[in-house]
Amino acid sequence: MTRTEPRRRDVAAVSAAVVLVLAAAVVGRRLLAAGVDIFLGWPPLLAEWLPHVGPGTPAAVVVAVGVVAWGPGIARRCAWRPLLWGAWGVATAWTLSLALVDGWQRGVVERLSSSQEYLHDVPRVTSVGAMLRGFADHILTTQVDPAQTWFWTTHVGGHPPGAFLLFVWLDRLGLGGGGAAGVVVILAGSSACAAVAVTLRALGQEDLARRVLPFSVLFPGAVWVGVSADGLFAAWLAWGVALVAVATSLRGPGADLAALGGGLLLGYALFLSYGLVLGGLLPLAVVVATRRWRVIAGVLVGVLILVAAFTAAGFWWVEGYEHVRVIYAASIAASRPYSYFVWANLAAVAFALGPAVVAALRRIPTLPRPAALLVLAALGAIVVADLSGMSKAEVERIWLPFAVWAVVACGALPHPRRWLVAQAVLALAVNHLLLTVW
Repeated sequence: MTRTEPRRRDVAAVSAAVVLVLAAAVVGRRLLAAGVDIFLGWPPLLAEWLPHVGPGTPAAVVVAVGVVAWGPGIARRCAWRPLLWGAWGVATAWTLSLALVDGWQRGVVERLSSSQEYLHDVPRVTSVGAMLRGFADHILTTQVDPAQTWFWTTHVGGHPPGAFLLFVWLDRLGLGGGGAAGVVVILAGSSACAAVAVTLRALGQEDLARRVLPFSVLFPGAVWVGVSADGLFAAWLAWGVALVAVATSLRGPGADLAALGGGLLLGYALFLSYGLVLGGLLPLAVVVATRRWRVIAGVLVGVLILVAAFTAAGFWWVEGYEHVRVIYAASIAASRPYSYFVWANLAAVAFALGPAVVAALRRIPTLPRPAALLVLAALGAIVVADLSGMSKAEVERIWLPFAVWAVVACGALPHPRRWLVAQAVLALAVNHLLLTVW
């Protein structure tokens, strides 16, 4: 193979993704022109064309230049713990600055406080226990009981109560406003980069973790991490996987405790989003890669504790999911054709992944086995979610919990600075040319 052959294949992979995006845009426009209500202003993304700059523009450019120029070198040389804290801090700066391109009010405050979001329904909760017991009764928009005159707003009812409960707790801590809650979500969501690095190191891949970290920090999906609850979900799931990985690297009580902690986080993840059941592929990949089968017992105990706790509190996950399937079938999803979104979804998630990930995916066979299994697990979750038909559009944010793991493939890329530039340019272009809803 000549020296230029890998570069040509990378260009071909990215070009194929560009063609997919263009096809999704053209077909989406034709559907809109034909009167099909796909509820997308700028297919395949839920966004509208609105070139603009904002107070976050200079900061976003500075962060991007800094990560490109010094990120790989610092990641290679810095002591581990300071590196993780620094990566989290820079990822937070990157995500917040991108959000502030739309301004503080529009880019942060209003994201979680609109009439369709979690904070809208927080005042309804006078008792957490009563909320959990009656949660499923207010999911369906047509109630059997005529006395039920209200139902949860879109995002509250469309998810299990665990996500809503987090925002209720934030409100009771005095962080219930759109600005405060938005900043908390950005802080939490940005920590996913550290969780991925911790996982790789626990699997004996510290060098790879250091190569991946700048790409995790400069993640184009940060456009939707700031501010959407799905960014928080991504980090929550990632830390659950990280604890499972840590458990596989330990022996004795420490391993059991880490496995239990991972199981508790993964169990609660099931009550953040119904789709996170697919996230179980990630800890499974960790266990398969390490063959530490004993860890499964501790993880399952943690998961079952959370399931039992929510069930005892009055919420049955299966009932909630069945109700959500009903309202989803009657929602805008009914007019969104499966034949289009089953492939256009992949174009949408490509915006969150970025060209570096697209180019890196063909290098999965060159990755160490644990890392390759993690990337394949993430891709498997995306494929299953896509084929299910329960995710028609908006997957640029919905699939963030899986997308952050696909970035692991970037550790196999040569010339990382070139690819970091491509990642940064995409994110900056999306946030400055489009007005995203999330």
